[in-house]
Amino acid sequence: MSLTKTVLLSAALVLSAQAMASTPIPDDARQSPLVGGPPTYPYKDIVQNEASSGDHRTLLAAVKAAGLVETLEGPGPFTVFAPTDEAFAKLPAGTVAMLVQPQKKSTLVKLLTYHVVPGKMTAARIRSAIKAGGGVATLTTVEGEPLTASLYDDKIVLTDVKGGTSTITIGNVVQSNGLIHVVDSVLMP
Repeated sequence: MSLTKTVLLSAALVLSAQAMASTPIPDDARQSPLVGGPPTYPYKDIVQNEASSGDHRTLLAAVKAAGLVETLEGPGPFTVFAPTDEAFAKLPAGTVAMLVQPQKKSTLVKLLTYHVVPGKMTAARIRSAIKAGGGVATLTTVEGEPLTASLYDDKIVLTDVKGGTSTITIGNVVQSNGLIHVVDSVLMP
């Protein structure tokens, strides 16, 4: 490489490094909170981040069995209320094994899409909707039935159509195609 090319390349690298150093990192490019082990990254999609979570193996297996991987790798944006493995363990014995059977695929799809809301619903947006609704906000799921959001001890609590509740334990886990809010119970449509 000639001396002129080397000098020009060096100058370009210095200018690029200076520009990067003076440009703030956008919030959606930062690392998200830890979810069950390794960090999640906002440049990865929902499925990629859930695959690295040590707390969502059951959810990922269910997403695969339901044929929803491609959808949750899509552009979205989606807000996923993601039950942990412990949340699935609260279900009656044998429920998960039954749901992942091929003949129960439609039931599994209904259950999983009940945990998804279209758009990017941050915890702040949910809290604002709760405040605007006089203490209650209704979120329409991809499945079609509503979830009710309210606050209890300053935590966001979701109530399903059967009266079951689930609390957001880790909120605003940014994904390239939406958000994940980790929840402590499985919601039932």
